Amino acid sequence: MLYSFIKIIARLALPLYCRDIRISNRHLLQHKGPLLLAVNHPNSFLDAIILCTLFNKPVHSLARGDAFKNKWAARMLYLFRIFPVYRVTEGVENLEENYKTFDQCKEVFRKNGIILIFSEGRCINEWHLRPLRKGTARLAISSWNDGIGLDVLPVAINYSSFKRFGKNIHIFLGDKITREQVAYKAVDGIAIRQFNDLLRQQLSGYVFEIAKTDKKTLHEKFYVRQPLWKKIVLAIPAAVGFIVHAPLYLAIKKMADGMNKEPGHFDSKIVGLLFLLYPLFLLLVTSILCLALHHWLPATLLLVLPFTAWSFVQLKKQLD
Repeated sequence: MLYSFIKIIARLALPLYCRDIRISNRHLLQHKGPLLLAVNHPNSFLDAIILCTLFNKPVHSLARGDAFKNKWAARMLYLFRIFPVYRVTEGVENLEENYKTFDQCKEVFRKNGIILIFSEGRCINEWHLRPLRKGTARLAISSWNDGIGLDVLPVAINYSSFKRFGKNIHIFLGDKITREQVAYKAVDGIAIRQFNDLLRQQLSGYVFEIAKTDKKTLHEKFYVRQPLWKKIVLAIPAAVGFIVHAPLYLAIKKMADGMNKEPGHFDSKIVGLLFLLYPLFLLLVTSILCLALHHWLPATLLLVLPFTAWSFVQLKKQLD
């Protein structure tokens, strides 16, 4: 229930943070059987949020094990259908827990569900495909050996910016990898190498390779031209949206800057804080105006203000 509610909120909220999301091979979002999403990982929690909103079926995600240290955090993560994966750096004694996670994933697959795994492991804000870890291959091969006929869908996410709201996003859904393409019964090392070669071949064709200083290529890949009529129609709502929402965004940005300095998580902190605080902001503004004017009409701002925020996101500067 909580997962479904948050998913609805996320679908409504993303257009207020992301200007344009383009998806190739959209028909693959309707996949019927068990599916393993093998995804690059450029932008932390936001990667999972976006992908979870695209599929109608629930998407179970794998996250690094240290996020589960706090028992209350662990309970919340499980409610959001997130399972832990432990690395050696998080304690050798925890590696046994990965077998439990694999068992949980296989139960999801047996119910024709979806698992999302970040095949690079770590999150780094860059336009570059990093070396693939073995976790994706091990989960797929182990499932195939247990008789589960899952497909693996390579997914590449590319962002126009990692520290700017109103970003443009390109998502590429590649060709599915099936067990018929991999000698999954072979010696473990051979099967993993063959699987990763297939996955790397797919992702390398879709993950943009752009130097951080290459503004020209960023513009060519991501810039979205806005038609003149749209600029005219949205000009006034966008101006209102900027005036009303700037104090809230600046306050949230300052809060995010003051949180842990782990690189690669800025967008996730901003989005998380907006999910929590923006509904409260809307309720506060409308409540104050309703009480001050002794009228219900300001309650319409619950719809009008998000529209002005969306309008500003559509017209604001696109690239750094």
